[in-house]
Amino acid sequence: MNLMNNQEEDLLNDVCREVVEKWSDSQVVDAKEEKEDEVQAITSMMEKQARIVVKPKEVSSQEEKQRKAALLAQYANVTDEEEYPSLCRLRLGVLALFRNTNVEDVLNARKLERELLRDEFQRKKEQDKLQREKDKLAKQERKEKKRTQKGERKR
Repeated sequence: MNLMNNQEEDLLNDVCREVVEKWSDSQVVDAKEEKEDEVQAITSMMEKQARIVVKPKEVSSQEEKQRKAALLAQYANVTDEEEYPSLCRLRLGVLALFRNTNVEDVLNARKLERELLRDEFQRKKEQDKLQREKDKLAKQERKEKKRTQKGERKR
């Protein structure tokens, strides 16, 4: 009987070892396939990028050339007043027409919000005051009613 149990244990151990070996082999195969998939994905991305060709933009219009010249002149060491005095006067005229009002708008919005909150608080305060007065009157009326009821009972 003991011999038979030993043989069964050996068979069971062999089967377990074989299952574990097969499983580890399949894990290695899966890892290799994943690496191959990653390599394939990278190569396809590189091929797509290679197909995309950026064409240089041709500056054909006179306006584009003038804009480019204006930008270059703006960042050049020579001031605009020295090189283009009429352009400076024109720019000052345009700046006078368009003023950045973002800061003012934000401050005005905050001020308006504070005023609205203040007004709302005042209304709430007055409503609470009126409610307290109503409660006080109702309490007094109940007291008087109790007194009259007690007085009538005594009679």
